[in-house]
Amino acid sequence: MFIEARITERIRSGRGITTLLFDRPMEAKAGQIVMVWIPGVDEIPMALSHISGVASITVKEVGQATKALSALNVGDLVGLRGPYGNSWDLTPRRILAVGGGVGMSPIMTAVEAVNDRSRVDVAIGARDAGEIIFEERARKASDDVRVSTDDGSYGIKGTVVSLADAMMREKRYDMVLGCGPEIMNKYLLKACNENKVPCQLSLERIMKCGTGLCGSCVIDGLRVCVEGPIFTGEQISRMTEFGKCKRDDAGLKVKI
Repeated sequence: MFIEARITERIRSGRGITTLLFDRPMEAKAGQIVMVWIPGVDEIPMALSHISGVASITVKEVGQATKALSALNVGDLVGLRGPYGNSWDLTPRRILAVGGGVGMSPIMTAVEAVNDRSRVDVAIGARDAGEIIFEERARKASDDVRVSTDDGSYGIKGTVVSLADAMMREKRYDMVLGCGPEIMNKYLLKACNENKVPCQLSLERIMKCGTGLCGSCVIDGLRVCVEGPIFTGEQISRMTEFGKCKRDDAGLKVKI
């Protein structure tokens, strides 16, 4: 489904990170993605950062399209296609949700969808204090929220994977949800395996269509926009490309 959506609110969520709220709700599940069309610029995949009541995306300025999105103001229009992909399985009783940087976007939709603050703990990580996002939202939805920064400027000094590993050793969890840079997901999977906790990880790849036709997002024969973006630890453990390579804009494999 394609809709025109007008920006109703523009929030500076962190350094170089902007959340855009739209005037159109979207029937989406926690963890799903949309294709966002920036008129005259490009169309790119984005995880939804709000799905209840309003739809929103949270953008980090890294390239031409994301910088153009971040520069939009209240009243501007974008095009939204979707939602696409699968969603988090939130049936396990005790959940640890782990987000790195803007990976907190789909993580927060899961945390809020659980709707039981005693069932879900949250580990938030970023390179420094300026890139920590959604901490206040997380504290409204969870009894145990912990924060880490690589440089120690806020919260615990260290990676969010180290924080999540410590939480898994301290408490019993039935499932870990993770989203962040692929290197983070790689080591989070390792920590989950060592602690014998099953996990679901949201992966990111270049997408051109969002419907599984173009093949740009394929990883080991699986389409991130259809079979993903969320995969189980068992699925990822069988992937030979995970943490090693992805496809560029021309569809060629490149090292991560």
